[in-house]
Amino acid sequence: MSTGQTRSRDTMGKVGGLAPEFLASPELLDAVSPSAERGGMLIGSDPRNEPASVSLLRPLPTRVVALGGLYLARQLALRALAVGALVIIATGRPQAWQALSQATMTGPNERPLPVVSIRRLSPIELPDGTEDNPVLVVHDGGATPVELLPPRTPWQTTMYVLPYLHPQAGSLAVNADLVLIQRLQAAQAQLAARIWRLNPAMVNELAQLRDDHVLAFGQDLWMPIRLITNEGEKKILGPVRRGD
Repeated sequence: MSTGQTRSRDTMGKVGGLAPEFLASPELLDAVSPSAERGGMLIGSDPRNEPASVSLLRPLPTRVVALGGLYLARQLALRALAVGALVIIATGRPQAWQALSQATMTGPNERPLPVVSIRRLSPIELPDGTEDNPVLVVHDGGATPVELLPPRTPWQTTMYVLPYLHPQAGSLAVNADLVLIQRLQAAQAQLAARIWRLNPAMVNELAQLRDDHVLAFGQDLWMPIRLITNEGEKKILGPVRRGD
């Protein structure tokens, strides 16, 4: 794993989308105000206290691993909604994701907007994504997920939610384009070292992350990020935390 300060960022354009268009309520916009800068999704601040973004939605089929618990995965899904993504959640624990559906309720009848779909863990046909309407598939299938919904087309991302690092998830983890990790216990950090061939300094950093920090890494990327949660997100998700 190489270390570096930056990762190439994807440019954003103006191309009509095939996924459903929607109008968000002012309340939803207040809660998950658009959090993307050109070429990335803003998720927090870097060690210099400057804005830190990651390429979660790209013009390439993309695999992302979110390791550490539900809070991180749900915040990323909220941020994806804020930039116009269609979010499809495949999970065996639908109640854990109801907060996202409730956050999109709008109108006199309080009906959810057609931008969040919570489904069982089974193969489905995915809609095509575009620059204006990318698709984020959240695969919440435990520590050893089967690739039921792999990304296949541009502007389609599958994010695998791993509650902890398991040796059988090594292949999936190594092939991910982006990995976001919250603090690991010592044994887990050593397993991460074997899977990603991390040096001792990297392992030590993973084991000492604060509760409100994640480590983002991928090709030419190794960066600790302090998660920033606005008041609207706190009402939906609660305070920043690790674990489920």
